[in-house]
Amino acid sequence: MENHGNNILHSELFESGVLRLTLDDQKRRNALSEDMLTQMTAALSDAATNDAARVIVLAAKGPAFCAGHDLKEITAARAQKDEGRDYFKKLFDNCAGLMQLIVAIPKPVIAEVSGVATAAGCQLVASCDLALAADSAKFATPGVNIGLFCSTPMVALSRNVSHKQAMEMLLTGDMLSAEYAQEIGLINRSMIPDQLTDVTMALANKIATKSTMTLAVGKQAFYRQAEMPLSEAYDYSSKVMVENMLRHDAKEGIGAFIDKRAPIWKDE
Repeated sequence: MENHGNNILHSELFESGVLRLTLDDQKRRNALSEDMLTQMTAALSDAATNDAARVIVLAAKGPAFCAGHDLKEITAARAQKDEGRDYFKKLFDNCAGLMQLIVAIPKPVIAEVSGVATAAGCQLVASCDLALAADSAKFATPGVNIGLFCSTPMVALSRNVSHKQAMEMLLTGDMLSAEYAQEIGLINRSMIPDQLTDVTMALANKIATKSTMTLAVGKQAFYRQAEMPLSEAYDYSSKVMVENMLRHDAKEGIGAFIDKRAPIWKDE
């Protein structure tokens, strides 16, 4: 898969089916600028329909994983006649679209967080299906400190951690350690920086050996049932199980388990 844009987002597809997308706009601390949002959305949309890409890893170069929106771009937009209203709407709509794409894409997305993730950068981490971080990484939703409550990051954050923990982050803007981020469920686990990429890739490679049909069915069902009342969630997930049971890879997987052999997936 080719690179997107002016070298601020690199892509590398491994034989295992793991696609690494690496943010590399270090001068802007990998901010979700207009260019970055456009390129990430294009890369993820491409990956969604690329059968060779089975698992996606979002990583970054430099001391910041992602510093959120580009405040200089935002400030420049205030010079427009409408004081930036149309620009701000487009910006936040595009960002929300990216976050929803990460959830909707039928492939697992793993955040590999080597540095600071703040505001919409923290939202990016929370939107991914899994997140691993260096023990030196930091997380915050600090908008309250500059008079801009992190309302859109709040959506992903409040769906990952408890409401009181999310509110504490949003109301104080305090920077959290990777250890505490793991404790509250924002990330899966943390480790020394030298191990981060190896551990992330090992996890991604392991998931990439599974049936992509099964992963797609499961990911979609996970997020849909999470928003439903309990009885509705069970009704929905039971129907999903029935349809899943009738697919080729379920029959093959169960047969392989009984026969004590490795399954041969057709991803269907």
